[in-house]
Amino acid sequence: MAELNYGTIPALQKQLEEAQSQTQSAMLREEVTAEDIAKVDISIPPDGKGLPAGSGSVAQGAAVFQQKCLVCHGENGAGTPSGDRLVGGIGSLNTPNPVKTVNSYWPYATTVFDYIRRAMPNPNPKSLQNDEVYALVAYIPSIDNIVPKDAVLDASSLPKVQMPNRAGFVNWEPRLIKP
Repeated sequence: MAELNYGTIPALQKQLEEAQSQTQSAMLREEVTAEDIAKVDISIPPDGKGLPAGSGSVAQGAAVFQQKCLVCHGENGAGTPSGDRLVGGIGSLNTPNPVKTVNSYWPYATTVFDYIRRAMPNPNPKSLQNDEVYALVAYIPSIDNIVPKDAVLDASSLPKVQMPNRAGFVNWEPRLIKP
């Protein structure tokens, strides 16, 4: 940092302007573009707006699950000590022993897609291809017969999946969230 010269007011003013200029240029960054934002804005709301291109079948999801999910979530999504149970529990939420799973608790398959795409697999989140995510979101509900065993999901069909707990949540923003 430059030494201050207390000699004159104009000299102090000049030093102040130089210091501000250096600070300002150090704080400025490149302008953020719409493309930059699109890379990180991957949220998918209940209505499915913004779902990416791609598709996946139950059979493909079973293969992806075996390869990338089984170690944490166990055989057929039954859970392990290190990974949550994903299936079962349908109808148990209003009982003394509720079982919160993807299939019993989550109200929208689109938000399951959003979560899997952004957070899975652990420890390598955001590493799945869109087709793999669609396939997993077909496979996991198929275990509890929420979707048929021959289902193929994509941006058009995924929002139409009726999860068992869809009516179990209050929509506080009905103008914004229209499933």
